[in-house]
Amino acid sequence: MDNKKSKSSVNDLSKKSVQERVINEEEKIKENDTGRKAVRKEIYTFPVILLGGIIYSFGMNCFLRPLSLYSGGMMGFAQLIQELLRRLGFTFDGFNISGVIYYLMNVPAILISLKRMRRRFIAKTLFAITSITVLLSVIPIPSSPVLDDRITNTIIAGLICGTGIGIILWGGACDGGMNIIGMLLITKRGKGSVGNIGLITNIVLYSIMLFIFDPATVIYSLIYSVFNSIAVDRIHTQNIASQVIVFTKLKNTKDMQVDVMGKLNRGMTEIDASGMFTGDEVKIFIIFVSKYEVNRLRRIIKSHDEEAFIVETPVTRIDGNFDKKIA
Repeated sequence: MDNKKSKSSVNDLSKKSVQERVINEEEKIKENDTGRKAVRKEIYTFPVILLGGIIYSFGMNCFLRPLSLYSGGMMGFAQLIQELLRRLGFTFDGFNISGVIYYLMNVPAILISLKRMRRRFIAKTLFAITSITVLLSVIPIPSSPVLDDRITNTIIAGLICGTGIGIILWGGACDGGMNIIGMLLITKRGKGSVGNIGLITNIVLYSIMLFIFDPATVIYSLIYSVFNSIAVDRIHTQNIASQVIVFTKLKNTKDMQVDVMGKLNRGMTEIDASGMFTGDEVKIFIIFVSKYEVNRLRRIIKSHDEEAFIVETPVTRIDGNFDKKIA
């Protein structure tokens, strides 16, 4: 009986020490996840974000705008404001100001996200929005559509722009507008997708536009929005969960547990098992993470056990207290 009590107390102390080390690791990460240190840590993502901005701006100026169609979300409102100003007689010497209007409209969304999003996300998002604003202003808009068929131009515009936005989101940033709001809602509720939230918003926007423009313009703009949303969700995989099962023969896994729980802020389920043929003792860890975190998790595991057996399984739905990390 005394042996059981002593073994139990040892296990409790062991778990307590792991928890304390995890908390310390989390505090170190929070301290380092600010200002210049965070930007330097993920500097490699900025070229990826810039690439996404180039693709998005190219699709917008070269395929969508020659059709006199309208994007969705805040960009759609920015285009609408520019058109209304043009009808009022403001020409701006041929300069495309929708990017500038879009930038100004993003200021409130950025201020809201400051309270809930990490500073590295804010820094990268500001870079993305600035890049898009500049690129939309310098990339020339053709006087006529690139392709003769209007519906083909519309679909291609949606796919290209959606791909650009998806790459920006994949880089851990956001192109601004309703996508920031969508990411905030997903983070808070743990449900939905950026593309679907944007699509719902656009339906409301285009319903309003029916009273201003002809139905054909609104219908083609809505078709663009649908294909844009499809492309965004095909590339933006952060909000798709995965179940990762790790098999390791390490005798002491405390350091690995601390790294996983401290660096990813994810819980783990530990199972003691043994090999059927060899009889060797094996530890099994079950971890649920976002798709975006799988590679980071794999690197952490392999840094402690290069021979660890790792199985990843996509999960379509998780009910309960699961932190849906997308930034």
